[in-house]
Amino acid sequence: MKRERSGRDGAEDEGDRVGMLHHHPPLRGASIRSAAQPPAAGDVFLSLPTISLNNRPILHDITLTIRPGELVAVCGPNGAGKSTLLRALAGLLPGTPPRDPRRVAYLPQGARCAWGLTVAQVAALGRIPHHDSAQLPVTHALQSCGILALHDRRVDRISGGEARRAMLARAFATEPDLFLLDEPTADLDPAAAQAIMGLLRDTAEAGRAVVIVQHAVDLAIRYAHRMVVLKSGRIAADLPAREALPAAAAAFGLPFGLDPEPRLLPRDDRLAPP
Repeated sequence: MKRERSGRDGAEDEGDRVGMLHHHPPLRGASIRSAAQPPAAGDVFLSLPTISLNNRPILHDITLTIRPGELVAVCGPNGAGKSTLLRALAGLLPGTPPRDPRRVAYLPQGARCAWGLTVAQVAALGRIPHHDSAQLPVTHALQSCGILALHDRRVDRISGGEARRAMLARAFATEPDLFLLDEPTADLDPAAAQAIMGLLRDTAEAGRAVVIVQHAVDLAIRYAHRMVVLKSGRIAADLPAREALPAAAAAFGLPFGLDPEPRLLPRDDRLAPP
């Protein structure tokens, strides 16, 4: 679902799509259940026999349910179809029904603001679907994303990581039921990436549904409730995040195991591996 060129995940050019997408009315605080269970109130169910972009098949035999209360990480190698899957969930591909922008916030990969707006003005764009200028959601979004102190700075005069968090704050200002975020930790330093992943997990556990494309498998394992592994346009695994590690390793062609080397740890150790 990112803006793609030939040879990468999906393509910006639109093509043929066959499948169905249902978004049931939201149910706050839903408990986490097995990925194999049928959809319930608040779930987003996606069924895609095939999806082609530019006459090239991208996704095959996709059946996926996204539930409130879950942070779902979509992982896989370049060209596996991760961004295309996110765009399908957002209803941005041909044949998908329009989505209510008040309930769904979509952040594409590499999203940038081309205008000289302030950070607060960028976040306030998230209120456009509501046709209001409410300030409290914008302030909360800036604070949650750790950039409240930058509210009056021009977004084109701050660092790439700070600008990325401004775009994320725009999504939070919408106050959606479903977040669809393509590589939300791209351009962030390790501390900021850990903080944003913790925020996304907390957001999910507060009753929202959060789906991210994440190349950093270690972050996905630490923070996500579920990991969906894509390989060659097919779902290779849809499991609790740590249980999906063997499938992720196979998709990347890498071994997996315990790493005895020193590494950075998050400030909050409640999610540290045993």
